[in-house]
Amino acid sequence: MPRTAITLETDFSSQQFVQNFRVSRESFEYICAQRVAIAIWKLATGSEYRTISHLFGVSLSTVFNCVQDFCNTVVKVLLPAHIKSPDADKLVELATFFHNRWRVPQCVGAIDGSHLPIIAPEEHARDYYNRKGWHSVILQAVVDGKGLFWDVCVGFAGSVHDARVLRQSDLWEVLGDGELLSQKKVTISGCDVGHYVIGDPAYPMQNWLMKPFSDTGRLTPEQRTYNYRLSSARSVVEMCFGRLKGRWRCLLKRNDAKLELAKKMALTCCVLHNICEEHGDNFSEDHPDRNMNIQPPLQAVPENGTPEGADIRAALMRYFNGGNE
Repeated sequence: MPRTAITLETDFSSQQFVQNFRVSRESFEYICAQRVAIAIWKLATGSEYRTISHLFGVSLSTVFNCVQDFCNTVVKVLLPAHIKSPDADKLVELATFFHNRWRVPQCVGAIDGSHLPIIAPEEHARDYYNRKGWHSVILQAVVDGKGLFWDVCVGFAGSVHDARVLRQSDLWEVLGDGELLSQKKVTISGCDVGHYVIGDPAYPMQNWLMKPFSDTGRLTPEQRTYNYRLSSARSVVEMCFGRLKGRWRCLLKRNDAKLELAKKMALTCCVLHNICEEHGDNFSEDHPDRNMNIQPPLQAVPENGTPEGADIRAALMRYFNGGNE
């Protein structure tokens, strides 16, 4: 079986390390630690470049280059390994976890959008001005039952509705044809149901995207039960965003980087979130700025006629109310 990765600690003797890298292991670790520390400090604290420059005793340009190089490398090398669409076997695993934890069958993820503060870009600044009254880009994410990202999309302007972000994202093309999520259907309350993700009322319902009934004040008890079960499972994406921003404070503050780097920083933080969660890193819930990013609920997407996925939603509602359970 061919090797896929080099382990620096065990694959090279001290002499081989110098022969291959032209520096000692100690010098290598010092160089890497310094540059990576600068970048992670920026992501973790959101401190201004000048502050970090003074703290580490390096120039402003060095700080900028460290952050840019680190983010470019994470997005290019680590993102494909740590954030990727699940295959058929992985989907079954994800669905099993959701079912065991929330008794929601066939669910493989929860989708939501979150606004990330930015400085007003030089071009089309008005497009980035959101309903809360500040400039932002939108992070759309799908997370699994453990709160790990398996799809992220960053960069749509803050004024764009979540439904439009979804329709214009790659995720819509990946899931829209139904091929990926319909491979392992099961019969629920007399209906063949494939895998699906769950979202809030801002999203358009699809065979692969379930959402709650809009609360008009006249919901039936069965509809309220359905909404409650979906809401309980969907809470995982809200908690995930909370942990992401609690750990990487640059996402809570107005990013002083230019737009393209701000997007890469957000993607990098998502990758680092998965890595930290996979390694069981401790996390403190205390982040006093958490309320600055709360958004009012988006207007629900109207359901004209019988929406796609209505039969699946009806089957799930029967299931949640004791049918076939």
